[in-house]
Amino acid sequence: MTAEPHDGPGAPPGTEAQARAGETEDTHAGHHHAAHTWQEARQAAFDAATPIPPGPVALRIALGRRLDQDIVAPQDMPHYASSAMDGWAVNGSGPWIPVETGTRLAPHLASPIATGGLIPPGAKAVLRSENAVLGQDDEGLPVLMTGGKARPGEPRAGEHIRKAGEEALEGDLLVKAGVTLNPAHLALAALAGYDEVPVQGKPVVRLVLTGSEVVEQGTPAPGQVRDTFGPQLPDVVAMLGGIPAGQQRIGDSYTEWLAALEDVLPEVPGAPDLPADVVITTGGTGRSGTDHLRRAVAELGGRLIIDGVAMRPGHPAVLAELPDGRFVLGLPGNPLAAMMALSTVGAPLLAALGHRPMPPVEDVPCGTTIEPDPGRTRLMPFRLLYGMASPAQHTGPGMMRGLAAADGVLVVPPHGVQLGELVPAFALPWGTPIPRPGERDAKAKPRTAARTGQPKAKPAPSGPVDWSALLG
Repeated sequence: MTAEPHDGPGAPPGTEAQARAGETEDTHAGHHHAAHTWQEARQAAFDAATPIPPGPVALRIALGRRLDQDIVAPQDMPHYASSAMDGWAVNGSGPWIPVETGTRLAPHLASPIATGGLIPPGAKAVLRSENAVLGQDDEGLPVLMTGGKARPGEPRAGEHIRKAGEEALEGDLLVKAGVTLNPAHLALAALAGYDEVPVQGKPVVRLVLTGSEVVEQGTPAPGQVRDTFGPQLPDVVAMLGGIPAGQQRIGDSYTEWLAALEDVLPEVPGAPDLPADVVITTGGTGRSGTDHLRRAVAELGGRLIIDGVAMRPGHPAVLAELPDGRFVLGLPGNPLAAMMALSTVGAPLLAALGHRPMPPVEDVPCGTTIEPDPGRTRLMPFRLLYGMASPAQHTGPGMMRGLAAADGVLVVPPHGVQLGELVPAFALPWGTPIPRPGERDAKAKPRTAARTGQPKAKPAPSGPVDWSALLG
């Protein structure tokens, strides 16, 4: 059985930019020849980027960042002796004469104190409030005594006092460089007195979404399409190691395109006030009169690094660099095509900017035969069944159904794939990593000997099995 992806013009209604000229996966003779193969495009995107230098960031945005330098205690932690209980700071044995909070305590004096409160001068211990009783002496003056469940001799010297330097001494290592910061790390840094922490660079990504026919709410009317990029791209960018810095929507005019690519930060509510390292655009990468990306890049003095990739879907992908160092990644207007372009070009770019290696590609056995398509690599979302990868259904360039149920993406070479042949594949940003062949073998548990009286199992087929019919 062969599996051919549903690709090309004629994407079903409701897909993004379904009818925009130049955005379809053109298969007829005379279409623009893509200069880069799939492998070349990945490598070109990775090689174009220089890792962003490390720098300090505020604790509130440091979660998940990789620490660049050790965090050490700038002073003793805690830096003062404090109470571990609500109660009374006391000096000597009772009974005690109560005095005001903060008073220097001579023997047989006590002052009220709360948990975390500064131990006053002269205090030797803290008596818990539930073990303290306020009464009067023979002259009717107030006096503090032990009572309740207090043990004989309570409180002992130093009891319920958190000593200065109990958690760390000045100069102690708190968090080692290289770790990915979690909430506990950030709380420890705050406790030590840090407002910022030094982290490795991470790319800030701004999104420019295009298309005057796109609606953001409700069911689109004929001639309109629903926004599919707004709900997914910021989260996918974060999964790929970027920092989403807000998004703006523009129409299809050249003036809007040029303004969106200029080095001006739009006022986006909730977005970090940081200059963008990467601008990702959707649509406008074709060759029609409404596709302005290349012209805008040229007018701003930028250069094209990738101008099309010999793959489908997603061949109109564009990567450019502007004179100020920002990268512009142009994704096709169809949702699946855009995701494949983002995985091919965007993932390596963001990895290199963020001090990470090239995203891995692993071989998986193919569960079907895929016919050749000379000159182009095909990216096919697949389902993994019994250790074999079979192309998913509903994977036209404007569809998302097949990708939503996929375990990864096959990278089918132009010469096609035979049943059972190993084929490269990569994981989805939100999916689990593709297991290596050795890991797959290790996970396969050997069958134990059949129990007495059980019928013998049928022998396994000697060759690979086509599981594609099970996908439905």
